[in-house]
Amino acid sequence: MYRVARASEYLVITGLGITDIKISKKAWILPGQSSAVFDVSPVNYTFEVQAMSAEKLPFVLPAVFTIGPRLDNDSLLKYAKLISPHDKLSNHVKELVQGIIEGETRVLAASMTMEEVFKGAKEFKQEVFEKVQLELNQFGLLIYNANVKQLVDVPGHEYFSYLGQKTQMEAANQAKVDVAEARMKGEVGSKLREGQTLQNAAKIDAETKIISTQRQGQGRKEEIRVKAEVKVFENEREAEVAEANAELAKRKAGWAKEAHVAEVEAEKAVALREAELQKEVEIMNALTQTEKLKAEFLSKASVEYETKVQEANWELYKKQKEAEAILYQKEKEAEAQKAIADAAFYARQQVADGELYAKQKEAQGLVALAEAQGTYVSTLLKAVGGNYSELRDYLMINGGIYQEIAKINSEAVRGLQPKISIWSNGENSGDGNSMKGIGEVYKMLPPLFKTVHEQTGMTPPAWMGTLNHDS
Repeated sequence: MYRVARASEYLVITGLGITDIKISKKAWILPGQSSAVFDVSPVNYTFEVQAMSAEKLPFVLPAVFTIGPRLDNDSLLKYAKLISPHDKLSNHVKELVQGIIEGETRVLAASMTMEEVFKGAKEFKQEVFEKVQLELNQFGLLIYNANVKQLVDVPGHEYFSYLGQKTQMEAANQAKVDVAEARMKGEVGSKLREGQTLQNAAKIDAETKIISTQRQGQGRKEEIRVKAEVKVFENEREAEVAEANAELAKRKAGWAKEAHVAEVEAEKAVALREAELQKEVEIMNALTQTEKLKAEFLSKASVEYETKVQEANWELYKKQKEAEAILYQKEKEAEAQKAIADAAFYARQQVADGELYAKQKEAQGLVALAEAQGTYVSTLLKAVGGNYSELRDYLMINGGIYQEIAKINSEAVRGLQPKISIWSNGENSGDGNSMKGIGEVYKMLPPLFKTVHEQTGMTPPAWMGTLNHDS
């Protein structure tokens, strides 16, 4: 069934497919669902709230409140759950609203005196509205309008009536006092004006003579004072000029002194800078000369070494070409003799089988040799704790690699007649020590190791020392 609510009504739907409730103006009502309509138009509630002030004085507060549901989703949900099942004009709703209004009004009135309630009626009304609205929010209700009437006395406690009578009597008495005071002011004022006229005339004549005499004396004093001030001003100006001249002389002397000191400092700074630059030039010249000598000696050795290497490579290349030529010649001869070889195939097959067997045995021997060498290398590597550098140094020493390197280097520098100089640090230079020559030889080892490393890329074994690659 499709249901539509009127302008001032809403549908509340519950049942199948709805978690709690659903508020809508129009909707399909499906099987397993139920719906109800509730009106949201506001209703007037009239109350006479009995309250008591801070002085324990009771009074009646007549009020009319226009209250209805607040038109937002949350407030409508609260109103639909809590208020809509009851008739808006029922005693249940009226007692609920009245209880909230009376409770908040009494609490607020108990904190104020009767005078504060009476004089601050507007503020008191606003406070009541705010407190009541705060409580009505939990039911989804809103105060659309509220009107608080004049405060009324409780029978037996006529505070406001007595207060009105007091005000009336005070106003009447004040009017009588005002009339008598006005009459008195008129009579006294007339006599006062006549006496004041005569007094003022005599006073003006006396003051005129006094003022005339004072003006003459003040004129004379002013003339003397001006002359004295002019003289003092002239003396002060002369003193300031003298002080300025002295200060100028001091500053000129100071400036001259600073200028002279600056000239001397500049000359000394130039001399120091020249000395520093000359020192740097000498250092650069020494470094340049050193690098030049190094380059000359090392370039000669490097050229000779490269020449020998090129010659060795040429010999190897020539032998390879000769071997290739012989191989080619053999291949041609084999092709020419193929016909003869076919005739003696059986005989040669037997020979080939024998050679094949020999090669197989030779290959097996090579495999066994390789396995033995692998076992040998792994055993050595395990013996040195897995250190590849130590294993490499051992194999190179055991294989005579360093001897070959020394031999090649000696062949490279043969005939060059190199000039070898040995420097010492001056220790034990003249004491005839028998170990001096050995010490000088050991001092030659670092540059020798470095030269071998630069030319071949090989490093000395760890037990002989390590190279320092820092510049």
